[in-house]
Amino acid sequence: MDLRNPPSGELSRRDMLRRTAVLFGTIAASSTLAALAPSRAWALELQTLSQGDGDALLAFAQTLYPHATLPTAVYALVVKDLDGAAAKDPELATLLRGGTSQLDSAAGTTFATASPDVRLAAAQKIEATPYFAKVRSTCITSLYDNEMAYAHFGYEGASWPKGGYIRRGFNDLSWLPNPPASASPTVGLL
Repeated sequence: MDLRNPPSGELSRRDMLRRTAVLFGTIAASSTLAALAPSRAWALELQTLSQGDGDALLAFAQTLYPHATLPTAVYALVVKDLDGAAAKDPELATLLRGGTSQLDSAAGTTFATASPDVRLAAAQKIEATPYFAKVRSTCITSLYDNEMAYAHFGYEGASWPKGGYIRRGFNDLSWLPNPPASASPTVGLL
């Protein structure tokens, strides 16, 4: 097929590239995530949302849940989840696109390129909107319920499959002195 002159109804290479949006970045070598990731570079191809929408969502997630040392790759999971959901739900896609406009308007500039203070003020202006609620609720699971976040925050995961906490961390309290024996009950112990 000649991409310069596609048959009617087919995308040209130029149209395809124009409609493709990609978020990308790198993971610092010193990051705890560098050991988990197959590569230090990452990219996320958006299925439904535009580059501007993706950039705004990424910046919005970082504004709502700021962690100075959490790599952008983890925040990109929020964008990935929302973009995937928007691909299946046209109403959500419309909500997310409208949210980018709301953020840009509230910021008085492109939200993704605004200063952190301007981003925070813009987020506060749209706090009561369905867009804010949707992104906020998605952030909670997308940011914190994944292996990269676990590694970053030092969470070892569920204890149950590894035998429970009695032998895995229950007695790891090293920053306080041991209590005196009189502080423990003697009746009914195993």
